[in-house]
Amino acid sequence: MSGRKQWKETAEEIRLNKYLAQAGICSRRDADKLIETGAVSVNDKIAAPGTKITPDDKVCVRGKLIGGRQDTAVLAYYKPLGVICSERDKHADRLLTDELHFPVRVTYAGRLDKDSEGLLLLTNDGKLIDALMRGANRHEKEYVVKVKKEITPEFLDAMSKGVYLTELAKRTRPCKVEQTGKFTFHIVLTQGLNRQIRRMCRELEYQVHSLKRIRVANIELGNLKPGEYRILKGNELKELYRIAGSKGEVYE
Repeated sequence: MSGRKQWKETAEEIRLNKYLAQAGICSRRDADKLIETGAVSVNDKIAAPGTKITPDDKVCVRGKLIGGRQDTAVLAYYKPLGVICSERDKHADRLLTDELHFPVRVTYAGRLDKDSEGLLLLTNDGKLIDALMRGANRHEKEYVVKVKKEITPEFLDAMSKGVYLTELAKRTRPCKVEQTGKFTFHIVLTQGLNRQIRRMCRELEYQVHSLKRIRVANIELGNLKPGEYRILKGNELKELYRIAGSKGEVYE
């Protein structure tokens, strides 16, 4: 099924900036800028901000015909250390958008900070992103963590029961924690507070040495190496959509 045919079957009219984002041209914000500069035309006329279009309209960017919405792509990607999950950051040495080379524009469903590594789910399916990032859905995220001092039973017990985070004025949800070494443990979270594991450890007077995410819902990092990705498909992808409570067509 082509992107244009798929769109005809699912919608009658959408905003031009959304159409350009779905076509993989750029983000909605950048699409607005393109439109404002007069770089976008609809049916051979310069488009105005806020324009809405139908599947039968001809859309061009700088004279190039845009074919419509891309089929949905979902990737499992190993974010390396030092890479920042952002499309723009003038202070960043390595941006995710510069590191990942994929023919369809995708974005992340749940970021990892610069000093963390591991599994990112990337997709152009906005509904899937929303479903995975909605805290009330309690999707599991599993991490391997190494700390800088010896782990005690008291530490594990406190982590599993939930930790009050002073900076956020919020207590974390109870979670699964399992010690795997003198300085290492696995933890499974069902929420995504900013730098949650690092904050939890710091409240208990521990400092994180390294942090790697190895699973999101049913998707595992597996044998991927830093910077590598794989396209999710088949039963694995169907199960992810089932868990997320979303539906979508997939990129093959």
